[in-house]
Amino acid sequence: MRIGMFTDSYFPQISGVSTSIKILKDELEARGHEVIIFTTTDPHAVVEPNIVRLTSIPFLSFKERRIAIKGFSKALKEAKKYKIDIIHTHTEFSLGIAGKYVAKMLDIPSIHTYHTMYEKYVHYIARGKIIRKNDVIRLSRIFCNRTAGIIVPSQLMKEMLMDYGVKAEIRVIPTGIPIPEAIPGIREKMRQQLGLKDDEIVLLSLSRLAYEKNLHKTINAFPAVLKKYPNAKLVFAGDGPAREDLETLVRDSKLTDSISFVGEVAYEAVPNYYQMADVYVNASESETQGLTYLESIVNGCPVVAKRNDYLSEIIRNPLLGSLFTEDDEMAEHIIQTIEMTQSNQQQLEEAELIREISAETFSKRVLSYYRNVIANDVFETEKKKTTILMRKIKQINR
Repeated sequence: MRIGMFTDSYFPQISGVSTSIKILKDELEARGHEVIIFTTTDPHAVVEPNIVRLTSIPFLSFKERRIAIKGFSKALKEAKKYKIDIIHTHTEFSLGIAGKYVAKMLDIPSIHTYHTMYEKYVHYIARGKIIRKNDVIRLSRIFCNRTAGIIVPSQLMKEMLMDYGVKAEIRVIPTGIPIPEAIPGIREKMRQQLGLKDDEIVLLSLSRLAYEKNLHKTINAFPAVLKKYPNAKLVFAGDGPAREDLETLVRDSKLTDSISFVGEVAYEAVPNYYQMADVYVNASESETQGLTYLESIVNGCPVVAKRNDYLSEIIRNPLLGSLFTEDDEMAEHIIQTIEMTQSNQQQLEEAELIREISAETFSKRVLSYYRNVIANDVFETEKKKTTILMRKIKQINR
């Protein structure tokens, strides 16, 4: 099968969306399928096979993301050349619209993955004065209802789209991740590299440093953790628009000796950070597919995070972590998780859960959906042809 994936965000841009797409691409290619990525140009991108880049510019105040300004004809030409069987869009904006155009011109089905709760991000555009929540709902409804099927990473997002008025079929397929091998000595090596001692308790926050991630709440909870564990350290891995404000908060809170910012982490180095840490912490309320939670779990690092329906399904065993409901409970849950890791030395053995969140399972489910959509499209096409033929026969018999 030849799949055309259309996305505004792809490497070298680092995000949950680009990571999810790459995981799916790699797994599908490993199974013998061909994946062509249609995405935006990027000044840091290198030429790669099966990646088609359309001319783009930075997206308003969200400058690390880009939006295509032309290239529909180029996308159609390349799609014809590759003889694509199905279109899979991963954005509702420029490349998503391009994907719909190509699907219509080639008369092939298209499906869509709805990755992001955009209502949490409207403040990036003129502080929410141009695009509002109701605009997001309307645009999402229009885009999704003109698609053969929708993939969402969680039940939470499915219910949100249904509330938006989306009538197209919505299938929950959680994003999977590759199961890494434990790297001997990586804990000690990474700690030495980051200036951390072997006996220190390391809390890890690994994400884009954005305001909607509520990273300041993790900083605010940390003094209570330090009171119980004076040798605790908090490491922020990632970069983004909130970094300067977060660093100021750390200085004002007199926590510079205990909290550090290491900047953006290369995709291939991410497992090293989880295997170095004792607990992964996240106070975000905007996560919908939670790749970082899954990455942490499969690397043997328990999670402390804000409770939602998605995480409640994943983190059912205290060995996997702990979920808090109110922000002022975060420190208590971190302390409890630290105590659990110190008193319970058994290895994390949730084989069934690990299989459930693996990249292999993810790709199998998406591939099954592709085949289902293509089969339905063929059926609908044949039904239309039959209907037209019957009309002609009736006209002849009159």
